[in-house]
Amino acid sequence: VTPIQTAAFTLRPANRREDSARNKGAGRPGCNRGMKCRDWPSRAHMARPLLETKMDHLNIAAPLLAALSTRGYETLTAVQEAVLADGTEGRDMLVSAQTGSGKTVAFGLAIAPEILGGSDRLLYADTPLALVIAPTRELAQQVARELEWLYAAAGAKIATCVGGMDYRAEKRVLDRGAHIVVGTPGRLRDHIERKSLDLSGIHAVVLDEADEMLDLGFADDLEFILAAAPDSRRTLMFSATVPQEIAKLAQTFQKDALRIAAQGEPRQHTDIEYRAPSVAVRDREHAIFNALRYYEAQTAIVFCKTRANVSHLMARMGNRGFQVVALSGELSQQERTHALQALRDGRARVCIATDV
Repeated sequence: VTPIQTAAFTLRPANRREDSARNKGAGRPGCNRGMKCRDWPSRAHMARPLLETKMDHLNIAAPLLAALSTRGYETLTAVQEAVLADGTEGRDMLVSAQTGSGKTVAFGLAIAPEILGGSDRLLYADTPLALVIAPTRELAQQVARELEWLYAAAGAKIATCVGGMDYRAEKRVLDRGAHIVVGTPGRLRDHIERKSLDLSGIHAVVLDEADEMLDLGFADDLEFILAAAPDSRRTLMFSATVPQEIAKLAQTFQKDALRIAAQGEPRQHTDIEYRAPSVAVRDREHAIFNALRYYEAQTAIVFCKTRANVSHLMARMGNRGFQVVALSGELSQQERTHALQALRDGRARVCIATDV
């Protein structure tokens, strides 16, 4: 395993309007008991540092470069630079990358040679060319959305295979031909066993958040899926940490893998300020209400310990006029999808959740 160290960067798509949502706030009602508005810090946010590395010298396929330009990207993050560095093309990679470091775009760019094969436009695919495995339904769907815009100009068809969704609908999409399949381990294994997913034409496999998948007990499913793919495939593993289990998996299913660790990952979210107000238990809810009203964020998330806490706080905030949705393990996939969509389209501004 060959180590590669990279410089520290922070993602910032060009021309992003940092706080435009704040101008749409619903005002700042009076504060509740237990806290005073003047007790909260200034709303001034630290400016996000601009990326320091240009894309001009990188070997990025024309349709993907056009997609990045359309999305406003002028520079890349450390992990995105690292996977495109000289000597990485065609190599298996074990990459340490934190959530928020731009790793989805990173592996989307990295596997482009295997998917595009030197062409700018994809033809019909009898079998998938690339497979991305993610630990959860929500992450898999998010990855699929990112790859859709990244490969749109190349005409790529993206299929998702995740638990909780209609198996027959997924099979129909696979039957129509997909260039990239994104899924969770259990559902992917189900499709393989039922012969509705053929991995014989796979050129690249990506394991996103590999450490999380092992923590969730997907080791057997991962081994089954990887064993079903051709030995000649390229395998990329992305993991926030590299424990012994990940290293063992890499030794088994990767060949002469490059070990890439983007330095400065603990400083990835330099635009986030952490504060811990100390309030009495009886004033906790009012502190939450005041914080949300003071900062007037377009979207916010409140974590609770239990499902019962989520239900209670959702009812309390709904009575106070907050536009809220809930996410917890007891919800069906359809309910989760509707909740997330409500946040995206602005019908809800606060998500109350357990650690789902």
